[in-house]
Amino acid sequence: QVVLVESGGGLVQAGDSLTLSCAFSGRTFGSYTMGWFRQTPGKDREFVATVSGTGDSAYYSDSVKGRFTVSRDNAKDTVTLQMNRLKPEDTARYYCAAGAGRPSEMVAGRGDYWGRGTQVTVSS
Repeated sequence: QVVLVESGGGLVQAGDSLTLSCAFSGRTFGSYTMGWFRQTPGKDREFVATVSGTGDSAYYSDSVKGRFTVSRDNAKDTVTLQMNRLKPEDTARYYCAAGAGRPSEMVAGRGDYWGRGTQVTVSS
């Protein structure tokens, strides 16, 4: 059973940076595509970023492209989301996901395992 635990959320001001981390356990980390999603109350979950098992491919939503960077450390079983130039509209609960499929499937929201999320709040 895969367990994902997110950390690093908090309250920041617009323009600030924040780094989210997700710790993975229970299976072979490098076998899984990892993804980040976010959700605000009353809205559907939104894809943010994904990285392949080897870390050589990454994809982003248009809303975060150029500001966020996803990376993974297969030696430490962690995936990180570096968020720069944060905007109030980035405010959401951020979730880490792991999937046995390709990054394209993660983009479509088809993660196999999900963390409980970490709250990010960006004030204007």
